[in-house]
Amino acid sequence: MMGLLLVHGTIVTVDKERRIIEDGALAISADRIVDIGTAAELMPRHSDKKVIDCRGKMIIPGLIDAHGHAGHTLIRSIAADTNAMWMRVVTPTYYHYVTRDFWYADGLVSGLERLRAGVTTGASIITSMPRSDDPVFAINHARAYNELGLREIVCVGPSGLPWPHPVTRWESGKPERRHIAFEEMIEGSEAVIDALHGSAEGRISVFLTPFTIVPSVEPSNASTPDQAVNLTDDDRMQARRVRETARKWNVRIHSDAFAGQIRMAFQDKENALLGPDVHLQHCWGISHEEMDILAETGTHVTHAPPGRSTPILEMMSRGIPLAITSDGVSPSRHFDMFQTARLAQSTQHILHNHDRYLLPPGKIFEMITIDAAKVIGMEHEIGSLEVGKKADIAIIDMRKPHLMPNWMPIHRLIHQVLGSDVDTVIVDGKVLMEAGKVLTADVEAALAFGQREALALVERAGLQAHMHDPGWGKLQRTFAEPVHPPQPPDC
Repeated sequence: MMGLLLVHGTIVTVDKERRIIEDGALAISADRIVDIGTAAELMPRHSDKKVIDCRGKMIIPGLIDAHGHAGHTLIRSIAADTNAMWMRVVTPTYYHYVTRDFWYADGLVSGLERLRAGVTTGASIITSMPRSDDPVFAINHARAYNELGLREIVCVGPSGLPWPHPVTRWESGKPERRHIAFEEMIEGSEAVIDALHGSAEGRISVFLTPFTIVPSVEPSNASTPDQAVNLTDDDRMQARRVRETARKWNVRIHSDAFAGQIRMAFQDKENALLGPDVHLQHCWGISHEEMDILAETGTHVTHAPPGRSTPILEMMSRGIPLAITSDGVSPSRHFDMFQTARLAQSTQHILHNHDRYLLPPGKIFEMITIDAAKVIGMEHEIGSLEVGKKADIAIIDMRKPHLMPNWMPIHRLIHQVLGSDVDTVIVDGKVLMEAGKVLTADVEAALAFGQREALALVERAGLQAHMHDPGWGKLQRTFAEPVHPPQPPDC
């Protein structure tokens, strides 16, 4: 047998003509798509290939999540009820209590969640605020994705201020406190790039990812004009060093940005972390001036719903390339990009614009396939089903009550399909999951390993107080219970 032949499915190509082929067929040789058309056309031409019967199923491009966070799967729900305190809880946890084994376990669990939901390419920022002092963290995470057969974009870079940044390492089994200077973070990022970029037959990439593009202002929210005034020396130094490093290794740049930061970054036009090789997450509350800067520089944007005050439609009207992302799974999210896309659409329809024609299902689907491929600079390889592109494919079982009747496939994808409806996943022409069964990992063993590492992290960090589960809530609450972030170990 030479390759695969998928037959008798409904193919949603997302090609330039946006073709939908009923009773379609798709031929794969090695890692590439070599033919697309109807089953009647392709079956005589590819009689040497292994046939996968896709009757009653939909064949779509593998989904792309261009911004997620490594580590999230193993702290899910911790501090979920104290949103204002969440970063104050999880950031010390990631910087002082994780081990190298934790990152391998998180890679397995997050990769399995993505795989089973049809996400074939996912970005993984190493912690909520990037941590690059130990390259093994990123290497272990990528190792898990490689074993599963998925594509991963590993995102490492300098943390936010202050520099040097306190960290705790556990290689000896005991906590060892260190302070990591900015240049050490760059060196750690380069070590990750050197070890991983282009590895696993090209399935693993590395993007250089500072926490935000302007570290001197509010790192996780919009800054008012009186706060976001002029770049500091630290801002300029970070931009220059990130630009130099990205050029040295020929890698793309990814970061967060919020109102005020884009305008400030543009003050240093030579080194600004803006441009066609950059995609920025969030962009909450940005001004019309900042949208013009994004359009002028060709900067890409990614959005995780509900996204508070992200001006989605205004940016799209200016031609700014934009995709939908998960933003990771903590404290209360998931890697199901169908549900995430649905939330993005309903947020725009219901909360902002009251107009169902502004973001139709077809456009929303593009934002987790071909548009997402564009923002990460991979549209020539993935994001659509076209001859010559990589064979990254998800097959959805449509023979379910909530997916009937079997018509209007784009509406069905965005309005009703769930990640759990994915039946088969192919990456680089290799079948990773078939009939709902993962073929590349022992799922039970991986989940048990993840559970052990999560519990060990809670024990090290003393997070038990954040794990009480009053899920039904209290009818009346006079005083909120105090929330205490974990303190760094006394080394």
